[in-house]
Amino acid sequence: MRLFLYGTLVDPRRLAGFAGRALPRLPARLPGWRRVALPGGRWPSLRRGPGEVEGVVVTVDAATLRRLTAYEGPAYRLVRLWVRTARGGLPAYAWIAPGTTRRPWP
Repeated sequence: MRLFLYGTLVDPRRLAGFAGRALPRLPARLPGWRRVALPGGRWPSLRRGPGEVEGVVVTVDAATLRRLTAYEGPAYRLVRLWVRTARGGLPAYAWIAPGTTRRPWP
C-alpha cells in the first residue's frame, strides 16, 4: 500500500523505528489540503483548504501497515487521496483524523 506521510513519520529515523526498517521515501505534495493541529495541538491532521501539504510517499507491506496504524492510533482513519510527485500524480492513502482545528500545525 502506498502512504502519504505529512507529520511526525516524515522523519526517516522515526519512520524506520516504527516500520521496523528504513523505507524508500518519495517527496510528494498534496494540493487542496492544509496541515492543521488536532485539538490540544500536539499532532497534525489534514483539512481541505487552499494551499498544499508537503510530505513523502512510502510503500508498505501488510505487517508494516499494521505497525504504523498502531502508532497513528484510533483517532485516525486511512483516506485515499491523489498526490503529486516529480514522477507525476499517483494515488496514496493518508491518515486523517476528524475533528481538526483550523490552526496550522508547525
